Formats: sequence, C-alpha cells, structure tokens
Amino acid sequence: MFISAKITTLTGKDMVSIAKIFKAILNVNNVVIDNIELAVTDNGVKVLKIDLHPTKAHANRCPHCGKRYPVYDRSLTKRKWRALDFGGMVVELYYATQRVCCKEHGVVVASVPWAFHDSGFTKDFDLQATYIALNINKSVAASYMRCDWKTIMRCISRARAYLEPNIDDRLNNLVNIGIDETSYRKGHNYVTVVVNHDTNTVVWVGEGHSTETLSKFFEKLTPEQRASIKRVSGDGAKWIDACLKKYCPNAIRCVDAFHVVTWAMEALDSLRKELWHDAFDKFNEYKEELKPKRGKPSKENQANVDKLNSLKEKAKAIKGSTYALGKAPENLTVNQKDKLDFIADTHPKLFRGYILKEQLRLIFKLNNVDDAKEGLKHFFWRATHSRIQIFKELAYKIKRHEKNILNTIEQELSNARIESINNKIKLVIRKAYGFRNIQNMIDMILLACSEIKIPLPNRGIKQWKIA
Repeated sequence: MFISAKITTLTGKDMVSIAKIFKAILNVNNVVIDNIELAVTDNGVKVLKIDLHPTKAHANRCPHCGKRYPVYDRSLTKRKWRALDFGGMVVELYYATQRVCCKEHGVVVASVPWAFHDSGFTKDFDLQATYIALNINKSVAASYMRCDWKTIMRCISRARAYLEPNIDDRLNNLVNIGIDETSYRKGHNYVTVVVNHDTNTVVWVGEGHSTETLSKFFEKLTPEQRASIKRVSGDGAKWIDACLKKYCPNAIRCVDAFHVVTWAMEALDSLRKELWHDAFDKFNEYKEELKPKRGKPSKENQANVDKLNSLKEKAKAIKGSTYALGKAPENLTVNQKDKLDFIADTHPKLFRGYILKEQLRLIFKLNNVDDAKEGLKHFFWRATHSRIQIFKELAYKIKRHEKNILNTIEQELSNARIESINNKIKLVIRKAYGFRNIQNMIDMILLACSEIKIPLPNRGIKQWKIA
C-alpha cells in the first residue's frame, strides 16, 4: 500500500510554527496538530498525513445541537478525512473520534471542527466538490477531486444542508408561482418543480408528476401560506387543476403561453410527419412502378425519372422543414424562408398549419383581453374549418382552457422563467445522467436554481474560514 517515506517528526518550537502554516493550509481553526508525515503510494502518489485533534473548547460537542456533553466512549482506531489537495499532494487528516451522550440526541459521535457530521471529507472539500460539480460534468469533477461521482453527490447533499439548514424558508412569501414537470430519466421518470416567479428560484422539487406529488407541496404550506398564493401558472394538466381546487381555490389559474404555443408546435410537427410519410410512400410506390431498362433512356423514361426526382424533393423538403416551421417569420434565415416558400407552393395543407400556429402565437402578443378573446374565437373557427384533424382537436383543447389562457394575458404572467429554470435542471441532469439517488438530484437542483453562493476558501475579498 504505502512505501516508507517518513519525514522527521517535528516537535517543540518547530512544531508550533509548522502547525500555524498547516492550519492556514487546511483553512481550519480550533485544532491542535500532533504530527505530520509524508508517504508515497505504490503508484507514486504523494500523501500528506496529518494527525490532529480539536481544541479543548471545541471537543466533546454534539454535532446536532453543538452543546458539550460528557464522553461516552473513545475509538481505539483513528478515523481518516480527505482534505483539499496541497501542491498536487493528497492530504489526509487522522483523529481517533469519541462519542458523547447528548440529552436530546442520545449517544452520537462528537463533532469535529474541520468536517460536517458523517462526512469523510473536510468542509472545504465538500464545498469545493459541490462548486465544481455544478459547473462541469461528473466525470471531470470526479477525476479532479480524486473520488467517484457517488461521493461527490453526497458532498452536494451535505453542502446544501449546511448552506441552507432551513429549506422551508423558501416557502415563505409565495404570491406568484409556476408549476411544471421535467423528465430526469428515460422511461417516464419525472420531477415536479415549483418556482417562485418573483424571485426566479426553485422553492420545491418532488419526484413524480401527479396530484399526489403536487399535494405534498401544498401540504407543507401553512393555511396562511396557501392563502398568500394569488396566481399559479403551468400547463393545462388536470392534476394541477385538482390540487388548486383543493388547496388554493381562490388562486387565479393561468395556462402559460409557452405551453399553448407548444401544443400548436406539436400539432404542426405531427402534421409534418404525417405528410412526410405520405410523400415518401408516394415516392417509393412510383419508384417500384418504374422498371429499369437497358440502353439510352427514352423521352418517356426521362419524364418518369424527372417525376420521381420531383417526388423525392417534395418529401425531402417536408423532412427538412422542422426548424423553418417552428420559427416566427421575422426570425427566419434566408435558407429557412426559401424552404417555407417551397412548402407554401407544394404543400398548402402544411402551410395552413403553419399559419394557424402563428395566429395562435400572435394572440399572446395582445395586451387587451377582449382582443385576445376575439382572436381565440377567430382561431377556433379557422382551425375547425381547416380540414386538418389534429388542428381541430387542438382548437377544442384550447376552447376548454380558454378562461385560463385569458387569465394569463390579463395577469401578464408567463412561465418563461420556469422554462429557463427547466433548462438549468436539464443541464444538471445531463451533467450527471443516471441519478441513482433522487434526493441527491433534488439537492443539486435546489442549489443550481437558487441564489445560494457556494463559498470557496481563500478568495481574498471575503475570507471564508471554517470553524
């Protein structure tokens, strides 16, 4: 395991001066350094081993309440903590822990000033691992910190609990909230996210997307906190409506413009796929009808080839029109505008769907509720007379949510913020794809989508000192 590479044990005045230096390196106070040793592993990694113990004033304290209590028993073996690397060397702290008998929490391992309770790492290590994990992908973070990803996830949970000991404070002063769900794993695994529109922060995250899941959020609120909620935005999910009816019946329900336009986009894309499959089938059918003949192609054969190429181009145009159809006319590139013009000439049905999508989008640009109501009425008529079945279904869906859509326009409440937070959440999930522990993921989301600043040691402007 280790090969012999001991340095001379320091004592007396030398130890006193060296101890001050290493306390500064470790960024901890309230400790006494007993011994320092340098070792080298079989693969050549240098390890700095430091024996230490808490000062008398900071020993024998309960890790939960911080009060001093009599020693219950002592460990015969030393426990190890990883500290931040120093000069490329691995730093390890060693101390024989002891248990205390707390009147409130029973027999527990006494706290140490350099680490969070139940952590095998120093506080600085946990905080820096959290900071790095929130900004780079998991494999790089794990490699840099010389540990595996599961370990880093536990660091994140400890850091969140330390930086925000009372997470329920996020539930105070809720007036305008947004509710949405996002997938965190393939196979319809979702989390429900509640966002405070006024602070643009996540206030609650729960596993699943159902009435039962969202009820857990509202049950955490006091009657006064529920009563303070005035506006709620989200998609048209029935489970959101059911919870609001039960817990916040006086809150104004808004169906967000983003989701309504997304419905239209999904309808348009479904129509595009349907027409593309039809065009591709026609191309294949005509291709099968043409029998290859030897020799120079006749004029008739050449005409058939031209028709075949035309069918191919039409199918190709539909397939490659996704981005052009999804954009507003003013945001189209020159190439996308050409594609849209080609669609208008060759596929009028698909172009009608595009016009309907744009008509619906522009309704949300209106500031007057009466104008918006008239716009929705006009959209309903055009969609139901468009001879496009999927847009007929969309029209009736919007009709069912008309009141809540008009509330969105009247209240000027948008889910744009929650959608931006959803993008942050998806980025977090991509960084650490395949979460095994849902609580670790929730802690990571709460840190990433909040105003919490993770302190790092020795940053100059505001010195961060542990213990």
